[in-house]
Amino acid sequence: MEHLIELDKKHFIHPTSSIQQQQSDGAKVVMESGDGIYLTDKNGNVFIDAMSSLWNVNVGHGREELAEAAAEQLKKLAFSSSFSTFSNEPAIRLAEKIASLAPAGLNAVFFTSGGSESNDSAIKLVRHYWKIQGKQERRKIIALKRGYHGVAAASTSVTGIPEFWGMAGHMLTDFTHADTHYENGTDKAIASLQETIEREGPETIAAFLAEPIQGAGGVLFPPEGYLKKVRELCDEYGILFIADEVITGFGRTGKMFGMEHYGVTPDLMTFAKGVTSGYIPLGGVIVSDQVHDVLKEKSMGTLFHGFTYSGHPTAAAVGLKNIEIIEREGLVENSRRMGEELLNGFRKIKKELNIVGDVRTIGLLGAVELVEDPDTNKRFAADMKVAPKVIEALHERGVICRAVTYESTDIICFSPPLVINNKEVADMTDKLHDAILSVQNELGIVRS
Repeated sequence: MEHLIELDKKHFIHPTSSIQQQQSDGAKVVMESGDGIYLTDKNGNVFIDAMSSLWNVNVGHGREELAEAAAEQLKKLAFSSSFSTFSNEPAIRLAEKIASLAPAGLNAVFFTSGGSESNDSAIKLVRHYWKIQGKQERRKIIALKRGYHGVAAASTSVTGIPEFWGMAGHMLTDFTHADTHYENGTDKAIASLQETIEREGPETIAAFLAEPIQGAGGVLFPPEGYLKKVRELCDEYGILFIADEVITGFGRTGKMFGMEHYGVTPDLMTFAKGVTSGYIPLGGVIVSDQVHDVLKEKSMGTLFHGFTYSGHPTAAAVGLKNIEIIEREGLVENSRRMGEELLNGFRKIKKELNIVGDVRTIGLLGAVELVEDPDTNKRFAADMKVAPKVIEALHERGVICRAVTYESTDIICFSPPLVINNKEVADMTDKLHDAILSVQNELGIVRS
Protein backbone atom coordinates (compact mmCIF):
# COMPACT_ATOMS: atom_id res chain seq x y z
CA MET A 1 0.00 0.00 0.00
CA GLU A 2 2.79 2.45 0.86
CA HIS A 3 4.38 1.70 -2.51
CA LEU A 4 1.10 2.60 -4.27
CA ILE A 5 0.91 5.88 -2.34
CA GLU A 6 4.42 6.81 -3.42
CA LEU A 7 3.65 5.94 -7.04
CA ASP A 8 0.51 8.05 -6.79
CA LYS A 9 2.52 11.04 -5.56
CA LYS A 10 5.09 10.65 -8.30
CA HIS A 11 2.94 9.93 -11.35
CA PHE A 12 -0.76 10.77 -10.85
CA ILE A 13 -1.94 14.39 -11.07
CA HIS A 14 -5.42 14.31 -9.50
CA PRO A 15 -8.33 16.32 -10.93
CA THR A 16 -10.00 18.93 -8.71
CA SER A 17 -7.55 18.22 -5.90
CA SER A 18 -4.82 19.99 -3.97
CA ILE A 19 -1.52 19.04 -5.62
CA GLN A 20 0.40 20.20 -2.55
CA GLN A 21 -1.78 18.17 -0.19
CA GLN A 22 -1.39 15.10 -2.40
CA GLN A 23 2.40 15.48 -2.27
CA SER A 24 2.50 15.93 1.49
CA ASP A 25 -0.19 13.47 2.60
CA GLY A 26 -0.54 11.12 -0.35
CA ALA A 27 -3.84 9.77 -1.65
CA LYS A 28 -6.59 10.03 0.97
CA VAL A 29 -7.95 6.64 0.01
CA VAL A 30 -7.18 4.04 -2.66
CA MET A 31 -10.34 2.23 -3.73
CA GLU A 32 -10.31 -1.48 -4.45
CA SER A 33 -13.89 -2.57 -5.20
CA GLY A 34 -17.54 -1.60 -5.20
CA ASP A 35 -20.86 -3.31 -4.55
CA GLY A 36 -24.23 -1.55 -4.64
CA ILE A 37 -23.97 1.67 -2.63
CA TYR A 38 -20.65 0.60 -1.06
CA LEU A 39 -16.98 1.13 -1.89
CA THR A 40 -14.10 -0.79 -0.28
CA ASP A 41 -10.56 0.56 -0.13
CA LYS A 42 -7.24 -1.28 -0.28
CA ASN A 43 -7.17 -1.49 3.53
CA GLY A 44 -10.55 -3.20 3.68
CA ASN A 45 -12.47 -0.14 4.91
CA VAL A 46 -16.06 -0.01 3.63
CA PHE A 47 -17.75 3.29 2.75
CA ILE A 48 -21.27 4.30 1.79
CA ASP A 49 -20.88 6.13 -1.51
CA ALA A 50 -23.36 8.89 -0.70
CA MET A 51 -22.41 10.83 -3.85
CA SER A 52 -22.54 7.98 -6.39
CA SER A 53 -18.86 8.95 -6.70
CA LEU A 54 -19.44 12.01 -8.92
CA TRP A 55 -23.27 12.03 -9.09
CA ASN A 56 -23.05 9.27 -11.70
CA VAL A 57 -23.12 5.64 -10.48
CA ASN A 58 -26.91 5.48 -10.77
CA VAL A 59 -27.29 1.69 -10.91
CA GLY A 60 -24.73 1.13 -8.17
CA HIS A 61 -21.29 -0.45 -8.14
CA GLY A 62 -20.35 -3.97 -9.21
CA ARG A 63 -23.00 -4.58 -11.87
CA GLU A 64 -21.69 -7.61 -13.75
CA GLU A 65 -24.25 -7.13 -16.52
CA LEU A 66 -22.50 -3.93 -17.57
CA ALA A 67 -19.12 -5.64 -17.58
CA GLU A 68 -20.58 -8.44 -19.68
CA ALA A 69 -22.17 -5.99 -22.12
CA ALA A 70 -18.83 -4.25 -22.54
CA ALA A 71 -16.94 -7.54 -22.93
CA GLU A 72 -19.39 -8.85 -25.53
CA GLN A 73 -19.12 -5.66 -27.59
CA LEU A 74 -15.34 -5.47 -27.17
CA LYS A 75 -14.99 -8.94 -28.63
CA LYS A 76 -17.31 -8.12 -31.52
CA LEU A 77 -16.40 -4.50 -32.40
CA ALA A 78 -14.49 -2.58 -29.73
CA PHE A 79 -14.26 0.65 -31.68
CA SER A 80 -15.09 2.10 -35.06
CA SER A 81 -15.10 5.74 -36.10
CA SER A 82 -18.34 7.64 -36.58
CA PHE A 83 -16.71 10.29 -38.76
CA SER A 84 -17.61 10.66 -42.45
CA THR A 85 -21.06 9.12 -41.81
CA PHE A 86 -19.62 5.76 -40.68
CA SER A 87 -21.88 4.20 -38.06
CA ASN A 88 -22.39 1.20 -35.79
CA GLU A 89 -25.44 -0.59 -34.42
CA PRO A 90 -25.01 0.15 -30.67
CA ALA A 91 -24.72 3.90 -31.30
CA ILE A 92 -27.77 3.89 -33.58
CA ARG A 93 -29.87 1.94 -31.09
CA LEU A 94 -28.76 4.04 -28.13
CA ALA A 95 -29.61 7.26 -29.98
CA GLU A 96 -33.06 5.82 -30.73
CA LYS A 97 -33.53 4.76 -27.09
CA ILE A 98 -32.52 8.13 -25.67
CA ALA A 99 -34.83 9.90 -28.11
CA SER A 100 -37.70 7.69 -26.90
CA LEU A 101 -37.01 8.74 -23.28
CA ALA A 102 -36.45 12.45 -23.90
CA PRO A 103 -39.25 15.03 -23.87
CA ALA A 104 -41.42 15.00 -26.99
CA GLY A 105 -39.84 16.68 -29.96
CA LEU A 106 -36.20 15.95 -29.02
CA ASN A 107 -35.20 13.13 -31.33
CA ALA A 108 -31.62 13.49 -32.57
CA VAL A 109 -28.46 12.76 -30.54
CA PHE A 110 -24.84 13.90 -30.94
CA PHE A 111 -22.54 11.70 -28.83
CA THR A 112 -19.56 12.86 -26.77
CA SER A 113 -17.31 11.33 -24.10
CA GLY A 114 -18.69 13.23 -21.10
CA GLY A 115 -20.47 16.23 -19.66
CA SER A 116 -17.90 18.93 -20.40
CA GLU A 117 -17.73 17.83 -24.04
CA SER A 118 -21.54 17.73 -24.16
CA ASN A 119 -21.91 21.32 -23.04
CA ASP A 120 -19.10 22.51 -25.31
CA SER A 121 -20.83 20.72 -28.18
CA ALA A 122 -24.22 22.25 -27.39
CA ILE A 123 -22.65 25.71 -27.39
CA LYS A 124 -20.95 25.12 -30.75
CA LEU A 125 -24.10 23.62 -32.24
CA VAL A 126 -26.31 26.58 -31.28
CA ARG A 127 -23.76 29.05 -32.63
CA HIS A 128 -23.59 27.03 -35.85
CA TYR A 129 -27.41 26.94 -35.94
CA TRP A 130 -27.58 30.72 -35.99
CA LYS A 131 -24.61 31.18 -38.31
CA ILE A 132 -26.07 29.01 -41.08
CA GLN A 133 -29.20 31.17 -40.92
CA GLY A 134 -27.15 34.31 -41.56
CA LYS A 135 -27.23 35.46 -37.92
CA GLN A 136 -23.53 35.22 -37.04
CA GLU A 137 -23.97 37.91 -34.39
CA ARG A 138 -25.96 35.48 -32.24
CA ARG A 139 -22.99 34.03 -30.34
CA LYS A 140 -23.52 34.95 -26.70
CA ILE A 141 -24.49 32.35 -24.11
CA ILE A 142 -26.30 33.36 -20.91
CA ALA A 143 -26.04 31.04 -17.92
CA LEU A 144 -26.67 31.33 -14.19
CA LYS A 145 -24.39 32.21 -11.35
CA ARG A 146 -23.68 29.09 -9.27
CA GLY A 147 -24.29 26.87 -12.31
CA TYR A 148 -21.71 24.20 -13.12
CA HIS A 149 -21.29 22.92 -16.68
CA GLY A 150 -17.81 21.39 -16.90
CA VAL A 151 -14.14 22.24 -17.32
CA ALA A 152 -13.47 22.27 -21.07
CA ALA A 153 -12.90 25.70 -22.62
CA ALA A 154 -16.50 26.73 -23.31
CA SER A 155 -18.03 24.74 -20.45
CA THR A 156 -15.66 26.43 -17.99
CA SER A 157 -16.66 29.80 -19.38
CA VAL A 158 -20.37 29.10 -19.09
CA THR A 159 -19.95 27.76 -15.53
CA GLY A 160 -21.08 30.38 -13.04
CA ILE A 161 -18.63 29.55 -10.24
CA PRO A 162 -15.68 32.01 -10.31
CA GLU A 163 -13.25 29.57 -8.70
CA PHE A 164 -13.21 27.61 -11.97
CA TRP A 165 -12.29 30.68 -14.02
CA GLY A 166 -9.04 31.56 -12.26
CA MET A 167 -7.07 28.34 -12.73
CA ALA A 168 -5.77 29.06 -16.23
CA GLY A 169 -6.46 32.74 -16.71
CA HIS A 170 -9.13 34.63 -18.61
CA MET A 171 -12.33 32.94 -19.78
CA LEU A 172 -13.51 32.77 -23.36
CA THR A 173 -15.58 35.70 -24.54
CA ASP A 174 -19.32 35.93 -25.27
CA PHE A 175 -20.45 34.33 -22.01
CA THR A 176 -22.39 36.13 -19.30
CA HIS A 177 -24.24 35.14 -16.13
CA ALA A 178 -27.57 36.19 -14.66
CA ASP A 179 -28.42 35.95 -10.97
CA THR A 180 -29.37 32.50 -9.81
CA HIS A 181 -32.75 31.80 -8.27
CA TYR A 182 -31.05 30.76 -5.01
CA GLU A 183 -32.05 33.27 -2.34
CA ASN A 184 -33.46 35.57 -5.07
CA GLY A 185 -36.81 33.95 -5.84
CA THR A 186 -38.58 33.75 -9.17
CA ASP A 187 -39.33 37.41 -9.77
CA LYS A 188 -35.85 38.74 -9.03
CA ALA A 189 -34.15 35.93 -10.93
CA ILE A 190 -36.35 36.42 -13.99
CA ALA A 191 -35.81 40.18 -13.79
CA SER A 192 -32.05 39.59 -13.72
CA LEU A 193 -32.27 37.31 -16.77
CA GLN A 194 -34.40 39.80 -18.71
CA GLU A 195 -32.09 42.65 -17.76
CA THR A 196 -29.12 40.60 -18.97
CA ILE A 197 -30.83 39.87 -22.28
CA GLU A 198 -31.68 43.55 -22.80
CA ARG A 199 -28.20 44.72 -21.80
CA GLU A 200 -26.41 42.28 -24.10
CA GLY A 201 -28.88 42.72 -26.93
CA PRO A 202 -31.32 39.90 -27.80
CA GLU A 203 -30.04 39.85 -31.38
CA THR A 204 -26.58 38.81 -30.09
CA ILE A 205 -27.70 35.92 -27.87
CA ALA A 206 -27.56 32.34 -29.12
CA ALA A 207 -28.87 30.48 -26.08
CA PHE A 208 -29.61 30.33 -22.39
CA LEU A 209 -28.04 27.33 -20.64
CA ALA A 210 -28.98 26.04 -17.18
CA GLU A 211 -29.33 22.92 -15.06
CA PRO A 212 -32.91 22.02 -14.03
CA ILE A 213 -31.47 21.69 -10.50
CA GLN A 214 -28.06 23.23 -9.87
CA GLY A 215 -25.88 20.37 -8.68
CA ALA A 216 -22.30 21.35 -7.86
CA GLY A 217 -23.56 24.81 -6.90
CA GLY A 218 -25.24 23.23 -3.87
CA VAL A 219 -28.27 21.21 -5.06
CA LEU A 220 -30.33 24.36 -5.63
CA PHE A 221 -33.96 23.86 -6.69
CA PRO A 222 -35.69 26.39 -8.94
CA PRO A 223 -38.67 28.11 -7.30
CA GLU A 224 -42.20 27.53 -8.51
CA GLY A 225 -42.75 28.77 -12.04
CA TYR A 226 -39.16 29.86 -12.64
CA LEU A 227 -38.28 27.56 -15.54
CA LYS A 228 -41.62 28.18 -17.26
CA LYS A 229 -40.94 31.91 -17.18
CA VAL A 230 -37.42 31.26 -18.49
CA ARG A 231 -38.95 29.32 -21.40
CA GLU A 232 -41.36 32.20 -22.06
CA LEU A 233 -38.51 34.74 -22.07
CA CYS A 234 -36.48 32.61 -24.46
CA ASP A 235 -39.45 32.32 -26.80
CA GLU A 236 -40.16 36.05 -26.57
CA TYR A 237 -36.61 36.97 -27.57
CA GLY A 238 -36.01 34.07 -29.98
CA ILE A 239 -33.30 32.50 -27.80
CA LEU A 240 -32.63 28.76 -27.66
CA PHE A 241 -32.90 27.03 -24.27
CA ILE A 242 -30.24 24.41 -23.42
CA ALA A 243 -30.97 22.19 -20.39
CA ASP A 244 -27.89 20.67 -18.74
CA GLU A 245 -29.13 17.25 -17.61
CA VAL A 246 -25.63 15.85 -16.97
CA ILE A 247 -26.39 15.28 -13.27
CA THR A 248 -30.19 15.20 -13.35
CA GLY A 249 -30.68 12.73 -16.21
CA PHE A 250 -31.52 9.02 -16.12
CA GLY A 251 -33.58 8.82 -12.94
CA ARG A 252 -31.56 10.89 -10.50
CA THR A 253 -34.48 13.19 -9.58
CA GLY A 254 -37.25 10.58 -9.51
CA LYS A 255 -38.08 11.19 -13.18
CA MET A 256 -36.06 10.16 -16.20
CA PHE A 257 -34.97 13.77 -16.77
CA GLY A 258 -35.05 16.70 -14.39
CA MET A 259 -36.95 19.02 -16.74
CA GLU A 260 -39.97 16.73 -16.49
CA HIS A 261 -40.67 18.07 -12.99
CA TYR A 262 -41.27 21.54 -14.37
CA GLY A 263 -43.31 20.91 -17.51
CA VAL A 264 -40.77 22.66 -19.73
CA THR A 265 -39.26 21.36 -22.96
CA PRO A 266 -35.85 22.78 -23.91
CA ASP A 267 -34.45 23.10 -27.43
CA LEU A 268 -31.36 21.07 -26.56
CA MET A 269 -30.50 18.78 -23.65
CA THR A 270 -27.03 17.67 -22.61
CA PHE A 271 -26.39 14.40 -20.79
CA ALA A 272 -23.59 12.15 -19.49
CA LYS A 273 -22.96 10.55 -16.06
CA GLY A 274 -26.06 8.39 -15.47
CA VAL A 275 -26.34 7.25 -19.09
CA THR A 276 -23.71 4.58 -18.33
CA SER A 277 -23.66 4.99 -14.53
CA GLY A 278 -19.98 5.86 -14.87
CA TYR A 279 -18.99 2.39 -16.06
CA ILE A 280 -17.56 3.87 -19.24
CA PRO A 281 -17.25 7.50 -20.43
CA LEU A 282 -20.20 8.67 -22.54
CA GLY A 283 -22.21 11.84 -23.01
CA GLY A 284 -24.20 13.66 -25.62
CA VAL A 285 -26.53 16.39 -26.80
CA ILE A 286 -30.17 15.79 -27.72
CA VAL A 287 -31.57 18.37 -30.14
CA SER A 288 -35.14 19.27 -30.98
CA ASP A 289 -36.71 18.49 -34.31
CA GLN A 290 -36.82 22.21 -35.09
CA VAL A 291 -33.06 22.62 -34.52
CA HIS A 292 -32.30 19.38 -36.33
CA ASP A 293 -34.41 20.45 -39.32
CA VAL A 294 -32.42 23.67 -39.68
CA LEU A 295 -29.14 21.74 -39.45
CA LYS A 296 -30.30 19.27 -42.10
CA GLU A 297 -31.49 22.01 -44.45
CA LYS A 298 -28.74 24.62 -44.09
CA SER A 299 -25.58 22.98 -42.73
CA MET A 300 -23.66 22.52 -45.96
CA GLY A 301 -20.56 20.37 -46.31
CA THR A 302 -18.77 18.82 -43.34
CA LEU A 303 -19.81 19.58 -39.76
CA PHE A 304 -16.32 20.26 -38.40
CA HIS A 305 -17.02 19.12 -34.87
CA GLY A 306 -16.62 15.69 -33.33
CA PHE A 307 -14.56 13.59 -30.96
CA THR A 308 -12.61 10.42 -31.60
CA TYR A 309 -14.99 8.56 -29.29
CA SER A 310 -18.29 10.09 -30.49
CA GLY A 311 -20.61 7.12 -30.94
CA HIS A 312 -18.12 4.68 -29.37
CA PRO A 313 -19.74 1.24 -29.90
CA THR A 314 -18.64 -0.25 -26.57
CA ALA A 315 -19.74 2.82 -24.62
CA ALA A 316 -23.08 2.74 -26.45
CA ALA A 317 -23.55 -0.95 -25.67
CA VAL A 318 -22.96 -0.25 -21.97
CA GLY A 319 -25.37 2.70 -22.15
CA LEU A 320 -28.09 0.49 -23.62
CA LYS A 321 -27.64 -2.15 -20.93
CA ASN A 322 -27.52 0.51 -18.20
CA ILE A 323 -30.84 2.01 -19.33
CA GLU A 324 -32.29 -1.49 -19.52
CA ILE A 325 -31.35 -2.03 -15.85
CA ILE A 326 -32.82 1.34 -14.83
CA GLU A 327 -36.13 0.48 -16.50
CA ARG A 328 -36.26 -3.21 -15.53
CA GLU A 329 -35.54 -2.57 -11.85
CA GLY A 330 -37.80 0.47 -11.55
CA LEU A 331 -34.93 2.67 -10.40
CA VAL A 332 -36.61 5.93 -11.41
CA GLU A 333 -39.49 5.15 -9.07
CA ASN A 334 -37.09 3.87 -6.40
CA SER A 335 -35.27 7.18 -6.65
CA ARG A 336 -38.52 9.02 -5.97
CA ARG A 337 -39.50 6.82 -3.02
CA MET A 338 -36.06 6.67 -1.42
CA GLY A 339 -35.73 10.42 -1.93
CA GLU A 340 -38.80 10.86 0.26
CA GLU A 341 -37.24 8.61 2.91
CA LEU A 342 -34.01 10.59 2.71
CA LEU A 343 -35.93 13.84 3.19
CA ASN A 344 -37.68 12.39 6.25
CA GLY A 345 -34.27 11.54 7.70
CA PHE A 346 -32.97 15.04 6.98
CA ARG A 347 -36.02 16.62 8.64
CA LYS A 348 -35.52 14.51 11.75
CA ILE A 349 -31.91 15.69 11.94
CA LYS A 350 -33.02 19.30 11.50
CA LYS A 351 -35.41 18.99 14.46
CA GLU A 352 -32.76 17.51 16.73
CA LEU A 353 -29.63 19.49 15.92
CA ASN A 354 -28.84 23.16 16.30
CA ILE A 355 -26.81 23.96 13.20
CA VAL A 356 -29.05 22.49 10.50
CA GLY A 357 -30.91 24.93 8.27
CA ASP A 358 -32.75 24.10 5.06
CA VAL A 359 -32.96 20.45 4.02
CA ARG A 360 -34.23 19.30 0.63
CA THR A 361 -34.40 16.38 -1.80
CA ILE A 362 -35.78 15.74 -5.25
CA GLY A 363 -35.47 12.06 -5.91
CA LEU A 364 -32.01 10.99 -4.75
CA LEU A 365 -30.51 14.44 -5.10
CA GLY A 366 -30.40 16.20 -1.75
CA ALA A 367 -28.76 18.81 0.42
CA VAL A 368 -28.40 19.81 4.07
CA GLU A 369 -27.45 23.41 4.82
CA LEU A 370 -25.48 24.27 7.96
CA VAL A 371 -26.13 27.61 9.63
CA GLU A 372 -25.14 29.38 12.81
CA ASP A 373 -28.78 30.12 13.63
CA PRO A 374 -31.55 28.15 11.85
CA ASP A 375 -34.25 30.54 13.13
CA THR A 376 -32.75 33.51 11.28
CA ASN A 377 -30.77 31.53 8.67
CA LYS A 378 -27.67 33.38 9.83
CA ARG A 379 -24.64 31.81 8.17
CA PHE A 380 -21.34 30.94 9.76
CA ALA A 381 -18.54 33.42 9.18
CA ALA A 382 -16.72 33.05 5.86
CA ASP A 383 -13.56 31.88 7.59
CA MET A 384 -15.38 29.16 9.56
CA LYS A 385 -17.02 26.84 7.08
CA VAL A 386 -18.58 23.88 8.87
CA ALA A 387 -19.54 21.56 6.01
CA PRO A 388 -15.93 20.40 5.38
CA LYS A 389 -15.68 19.44 9.06
CA VAL A 390 -18.86 17.37 8.72
CA ILE A 391 -17.54 15.76 5.53
CA GLU A 392 -14.43 14.66 7.43
CA ALA A 393 -16.54 13.36 10.32
CA LEU A 394 -18.66 11.42 7.83
CA HIS A 395 -15.54 9.94 6.25
CA GLU A 396 -14.44 8.71 9.68
CA ARG A 397 -17.83 7.04 9.99
CA GLY A 398 -17.63 5.37 6.60
CA VAL A 399 -19.61 7.79 4.41
CA ILE A 400 -18.23 9.58 1.37
CA CYS A 401 -19.99 12.88 0.76
CA ARG A 402 -19.38 16.35 -0.66
CA ALA A 403 -19.34 19.90 0.70
CA VAL A 404 -20.19 23.09 -1.19
CA THR A 405 -18.85 26.27 0.40
CA TYR A 406 -19.01 28.84 -2.40
CA GLU A 407 -19.74 32.38 -1.23
CA SER A 408 -21.88 32.29 1.93
CA THR A 409 -23.06 28.70 1.61
CA ASP A 410 -22.23 25.76 3.86
CA ILE A 411 -23.92 22.80 2.18
CA ILE A 412 -23.57 19.02 2.31
CA CYS A 413 -24.70 17.36 -0.93
CA PHE A 414 -26.09 13.84 -1.35
CA SER A 415 -26.54 11.76 -4.48
CA PRO A 416 -26.49 8.05 -3.55
CA PRO A 417 -26.97 5.26 -6.11
CA LEU A 418 -30.57 4.73 -7.18
CA VAL A 419 -30.46 1.15 -5.87
CA ILE A 420 -30.35 2.31 -2.23
CA ASN A 421 -32.98 0.79 0.08
CA ASN A 422 -34.77 1.90 3.27
CA LYS A 423 -32.27 0.30 5.62
CA GLU A 424 -29.33 1.87 3.82
CA VAL A 425 -30.99 5.31 3.81
CA ALA A 426 -31.55 5.02 7.57
CA ASP A 427 -27.94 3.95 8.14
CA MET A 428 -26.66 6.86 6.08
CA THR A 429 -28.81 9.45 7.85
CA ASP A 430 -27.91 8.00 11.27
CA LYS A 431 -24.25 8.49 10.44
CA LEU A 432 -25.00 12.02 9.20
CA HIS A 433 -26.74 12.84 12.49
CA ASP A 434 -23.77 11.53 14.45
CA ALA A 435 -21.28 13.44 12.29
CA ILE A 436 -23.11 16.78 12.56
CA LEU A 437 -23.60 16.30 16.31
CA SER A 438 -19.89 15.65 16.78
CA VAL A 439 -18.99 18.85 14.89
CA GLN A 440 -21.65 20.82 16.73
CA ASN A 441 -20.19 19.67 20.05
CA GLU A 442 -16.67 20.44 18.83
CA LEU A 443 -17.80 23.99 18.05
CA GLY A 444 -19.45 24.28 21.45
CA ILE A 445 -22.82 25.28 20.00
CA VAL A 446 -25.63 24.47 22.41
CA ARG A 447 -29.16 25.85 22.25
CA SER A 448 -32.44 24.88 23.80
